[in-house]
Amino acid sequence: MKIMNSNLGYPRIGAEREWKKALEAYWEGRINLNVLHAEMKRIRLSNLKMQQNSGIDLIPVSDFTYYDHMLDMAQMFDIVPSRFRAAGKEEEIYFAMARGTEEAVACEMTKWFNTNYHYIVPELSDTVPTLVRNRPLEAYREAKTELGIEGKPVIVGPYTFVKLSKHYGNRSFADWVRQFVPLYARILQELEAEGVRWVQLDEPCLVMDIPAEDMELITDVYEQLHQAAPQLHLLLQTYFEGIEHYEQVVSLPVQGIGLDFVHGYETNRANLTRWSFPQDKWLFAGIIDGRNVWAADQEQKCNLLSELLQYVTSSRLSIQPSCSLLHVPVRVSQEETLDPVIKESLAFAEEKLSKVVKLGEILQKGGQIAPLEARRQLAKSPLRNRADVQQDMAQLLSREPMRSTPFVKRAVLQQEYFGFQLLPTTTIGSFPQSSEVRQARRDWRQGKLTEEAYRTFIRRKIEEWIGIQEQLQLDVFVHGEFERTDMVEFFGEKLDGIAFTQNGWVQSYGSRCVKPPLIYGDVAFVKPMTVEEVAFANTLTDKPVKGMLTGPVTILNWSFVRDDIPREQVCYQIAAALRREVTALEEAGIDVIQVDEPALREGLPLKRKRWTAYLDWAVRSFLLTISHVKDTTQIHTHMCYSEFHDMIDAISQLDADVISIETSRSHGELIQAFEDRIYDKGIGLGVYDIHSPRIPTVTEMAHMIERALRVLSPRQLWVNPDCGLKTRSKEEVVAALESMVEAACLVRGRFLKHESLVEERSE
Repeated sequence: MKIMNSNLGYPRIGAEREWKKALEAYWEGRINLNVLHAEMKRIRLSNLKMQQNSGIDLIPVSDFTYYDHMLDMAQMFDIVPSRFRAAGKEEEIYFAMARGTEEAVACEMTKWFNTNYHYIVPELSDTVPTLVRNRPLEAYREAKTELGIEGKPVIVGPYTFVKLSKHYGNRSFADWVRQFVPLYARILQELEAEGVRWVQLDEPCLVMDIPAEDMELITDVYEQLHQAAPQLHLLLQTYFEGIEHYEQVVSLPVQGIGLDFVHGYETNRANLTRWSFPQDKWLFAGIIDGRNVWAADQEQKCNLLSELLQYVTSSRLSIQPSCSLLHVPVRVSQEETLDPVIKESLAFAEEKLSKVVKLGEILQKGGQIAPLEARRQLAKSPLRNRADVQQDMAQLLSREPMRSTPFVKRAVLQQEYFGFQLLPTTTIGSFPQSSEVRQARRDWRQGKLTEEAYRTFIRRKIEEWIGIQEQLQLDVFVHGEFERTDMVEFFGEKLDGIAFTQNGWVQSYGSRCVKPPLIYGDVAFVKPMTVEEVAFANTLTDKPVKGMLTGPVTILNWSFVRDDIPREQVCYQIAAALRREVTALEEAGIDVIQVDEPALREGLPLKRKRWTAYLDWAVRSFLLTISHVKDTTQIHTHMCYSEFHDMIDAISQLDADVISIETSRSHGELIQAFEDRIYDKGIGLGVYDIHSPRIPTVTEMAHMIERALRVLSPRQLWVNPDCGLKTRSKEEVVAALESMVEAACLVRGRFLKHESLVEERSE
C-alpha cells in the first residue's frame, strides 16, 4: 500500500507575485472586480495544478484567500463590525475590514503565532454569528470540477478561531466557542454530503500553554462535530510546536492528528515515547520544515520516519511539511544569481513538496539515501568558519553588556542636551517610496543610472523631506530611507554572510511581500552602511536627525537563518556588526539613533517555559548593539503590532531611552500594558494606523494621547505614527502628520494650562 502524503497549505502570491499585482491593480482602480476574480482563479488553479503534478495525495483547498484566511473566516460567519456594514458589496466590506475606510478604522492586525505573517483579528461582539457562505465547499467543488482534484478543505478550527479573535460583550470564551459549533457542524455536513473524504481543521492553539479546563470544552466541541458528520475524516492539524495535553488531544473523535516534528520535535517525540499513538488514527507527520528554506537532510528525515513507524503502521502514516508553505517562497529554479552551493542547498515550496513525495517513495520501496553534497560544501566553507568573527564574539561576550549610566540620570543629561518640549513629535523612519523612487532604484540596479546620479537623486529626496519636516515643525527628523528597500534587506546586502534571492518573496500582510535574507555564513561588518545619508540630512537642519538601524533580533527573525548553529549565536554576530555601525553614526555626529526591534515579540517561543532563555539572549543582543554609546546619545527602538502586557520587564531591560509602540489599530488597548506595570522610560505613542489609507482626525489622535496620559507621565511621552510611512502617498503623509502635530500641540496646551492653574491654586 502506498504511503500517503499531504500538504497543509500553499503560497498564495504566485511565483511572480501575480496575486499582489492583481490586488493592488484593483485597489488602484486599474482593473474591475470581474478581472480581479478571473486573475485570482487563474492563480488559485495554477497553485493546485502544481501540487497535483508534484504527486501530493491530499491537496489543500480553501487555503487561498484574497487577503487573509482569518478575515475569510470572519466574513463567512458574518462577523462584520457595524462600522463596516455600510461599506458596500461583499468585496468592499471585506477590504474595508482589512484596510479601513475614511470613516472606519481597520480591524486590528497582529502576528500569526511566532511568524512574520500578520492576520486580521476578528471582532466578536454581541451579534449572533451566522453561516453566510460555505467557502470550503466552494473551493472543493472548483478544484474537482476544474482539475479533477479530490481536495482537502482547510478550515481554521473553532477553538483557534475564537482564541485568536477579540471578544466583546458579556459572553465567556466557552460560550463564544459553542456559538460557532452549529455553524462548523453545518459546514462539515455539507462537505460530507458532497462526498469529501478528508477535512483539515487547523488548531495550532493546541500547542500553546492552554488551560487544562479548556480540554473539556474542546472534547465536547469535537464530539459534536463528529456526530454532525460521522462519515467525514477529520484531521486535527497542529503546527509550530509540540501539543499540550497530548493524551486528551489524541483521544478526540477525529480520524487524523497532525503533528509538527520540526519545530515541535522535542515535545511531540517525548509525547510519543510516553503515551504512544492510537492505532485507530492516522498520524500526519510534519517532517519537512515549512518555515525555513534549507533543503532537508534526507538521511536524517528517513531516520525520523523509521522512528515514527515504531508508533504507527505505514498504512496510517502521512508525510507532509511541518506547517503551511505560506511562509516560504515558491520556486528555487527562478534564482539565477545565487552562488551554486547556496542555491543547491535550498528548498522552496515546490522543492519541499518534491521532497515529501520522494521520502515516501524511499520509505516504501527502499533505495539510496543520497547526502546533499551542496550542504556538505557549505558546512566546510570558510564563510561559516571565520576566525575573526569568532574572536570578536568571544571578546564581546566575555562580560555582560550594559549601559554605563542608569536611565534616570541619562534622561536628565539628554533633556539638558536636546531641550525637547513636552510631548515631542517624530516619525518612525521611512517616508513614501513613490514610483519615482522605485524607478530610480531599478534604473540604478540595472545600470541605467550612474552611481553619482543615483546619489544625487537620493540627496534631492532627503532635502525635500527635511524641508517638509521643517514646515510640519516636528521635533526629531529622519532622513526618509529613500535609499532602502526592505528594512532587513538593506542591511543584509551590506553585511558579509548574507545572500539574497531574486524572487524569494513571501507574504507579510495583505499584498505586502518581503524577500527574507538568507543568512548562510558568519555575519560580519564590512563598512558603514547608513552614515552617508543620515550625516547629509544632519547638515540640512538644526533639529536632531535620527540614525535608523534595524535591530539584530529583527534581522534574525525576518531572515531565513542557517540551521547548523544556535540562533542566538547568529544574533550575537549580527549585533556585533551593528555595534560598529552605531559607533560610526556617533562619530559622524548623530546623537539620536533608533534601533528597531519590531520582531522581538514575534520570536517569543510559544511555550512560556522557553521565554526566559529567548528573552535573555534577545535583550543581550540589543545591548551588545547599543550599550557603548555616550550618555547623551539617545537610543530609540520601535515595536509594532505586538502584545506587550507580559513582557514589559524585558522591554525595560533593553534600556532604550525611548520605545515607540502601536496603539492605533488596536484602538489604544496596548496602553493597558502600562496600567498595571510601572515603566519609567520614554514611550513613543503610535497614534495613527499607517497601513490604512484613512487619515485620522486631530480629535481622534488627541483622544489617543490623552488616554495614554491617564497612565503615563507627559514627561515620558512622545507622539509619532505607529510605523514607517513608506507605503503611503506624500499627500496622505503630510495631511496625517499635520493632524498629528496639531493634536500634540492641542494636548500640550491643555496640559500646560492645567499645570499652570494647579500652580496658581497652590500659591
